[in-house]
Amino acid sequence: LFGISFAILCLIIHHLAYSYRLYSLSDREFTFKKCIELIFIWEFSSAVSPTSVGGSAVAFYMLAKEKLSFAKTATIVLYTIVLDGLFFLFSIPVLFFLFGGIIIRPNMQGFSDLGGWGNYFIISYFFMFFYTLLFFYGLFLRPVRMKDLLLSLTRFSITQKWKNSAERIGNEIIMASHELKIKPFHWHLKGVMSTIGAWSTRFLLLLALILAFNPQISLEIKNLLQLFARLESMFLITLFSPTPGGAGFVEVLFGGFLNDYIPSGTIATLTATVWRLMSYYIYLLMGAIIIPNWVRKKVLGNKYLH
Repeated sequence: LFGISFAILCLIIHHLAYSYRLYSLSDREFTFKKCIELIFIWEFSSAVSPTSVGGSAVAFYMLAKEKLSFAKTATIVLYTIVLDGLFFLFSIPVLFFLFGGIIIRPNMQGFSDLGGWGNYFIISYFFMFFYTLLFFYGLFLRPVRMKDLLLSLTRFSITQKWKNSAERIGNEIIMASHELKIKPFHWHLKGVMSTIGAWSTRFLLLLALILAFNPQISLEIKNLLQLFARLESMFLITLFSPTPGGAGFVEVLFGGFLNDYIPSGTIATLTATVWRLMSYYIYLLMGAIIIPNWVRKKVLGNKYLH
């Protein structure tokens, strides 16, 4: 009961941390209560998208409908992509340095032991490294050069149909870059700290459930930190799931990544089920409750409210 209660607390803190990030990055143009509602919509869109980045397209639309300026909308969405990416790109090498290959898969001694899931992890990491570096370059270093690069990719006959989209994204990056350069240090610090809090509590939620249903696990600090590191590696792979919200894919991944912590069978099934209920299906449920009313107000107009 303590483990499940702690997991619920982590879920609440996770949502509040994301809400605070939106609250601070929008320069408090939304109330904190409004940010809580918008994060439910944002998380719902991520849950029904094959990758975590898929929810960002909905976020653009959502924030625009909330009458946020286009420059600020672009800043928030693109900057959160960079923040989320940098969290993994910095923390995983640190965890690998501290604990070694065991953070990737059970009993891993060297890169020759990677296996299928290990290779998928490496691919996911370098894919995140590529697009995070690309957005960071465009936002903080050379936004105009980034736009020119995107447009140059549409010069081929097979890519010409994406020219308008490339130009639009390039303009968004330039506007967002201008906004970011005038922001004070504490604005960035709030974004970084809320990102760390949101992701850390996401991993702690599952860690608490694993301890709740498998009390035989050692509670030594080193063992718990290794489990935390393994969960972070697993989540990196789920971010690039081929199915919406990782449905099906996550359940298979769950057993392969954690079989040295959770014995296969009833305990593994129960842990995975409760975890998915708390971290995935709850956002589908809340989205189904919140989104229809939000659409009536912001998309269809007040004449449909009655």
